[in-house]
Amino acid sequence: MALTDAQLTDSGLPAMGAGRILLIACGALAREILDLKRTNGWDHMDLTCLPAKYHLFPDKITEAVRDAVTRHRDAYETIFVVYADCGTGGLLQAACAEMGVEMISGPHCYSFFEGNERFAAQSESEITTFYLTDFLVRQFEAFVIKPMGLDRHPELRDMYFGNYEKLVYQAQTNDPSLTEKARAAAHTLGLTFERRFTGYGDLQTTLKRL
Repeated sequence: MALTDAQLTDSGLPAMGAGRILLIACGALAREILDLKRTNGWDHMDLTCLPAKYHLFPDKITEAVRDAVTRHRDAYETIFVVYADCGTGGLLQAACAEMGVEMISGPHCYSFFEGNERFAAQSESEITTFYLTDFLVRQFEAFVIKPMGLDRHPELRDMYFGNYEKLVYQAQTNDPSLTEKARAAAHTLGLTFERRFTGYGDLQTTLKRL
């Protein structure tokens, strides 16, 4: 399956119609989930992804998940939502409970990649930290620079990031080229850089139980 970040950002990923469990996920998690499926032989799972650009518009997530559940419910024994709260203010959790489907735990993907317990324990000491994942490093221009207008008005950088101190790159994979891109992103934002290899964190342990 040939995937591009542009496709995952703008249109997501359609279900293939295989497996008894459907995962409804953010497009920013597609590569990680497909890698876990392939590595673990999870052929009982199918995957569909909503556009990753909803990362920028969390008010769209709950209704889009509702629509996806309604569209696919009759074709699968089980549906599992691979979104954390992701800025929905609890609305997504309420919708999932109403529809009788489970979802992954956590406030956002940064938390479940780190491990929800560990992220919660260190969150107060990292309140001035900006996080990037593999996907967001690859899509740094599309998800950070352009939406914030920094390509047109770089002088706004300190207004947006003046209260941040460091950028933490939560690496899902060991890719030196992504590390260098993440380091460059930290430099662009005027932040110190830390690479933290998280692997797939609670994403892997959660899907393993399905």
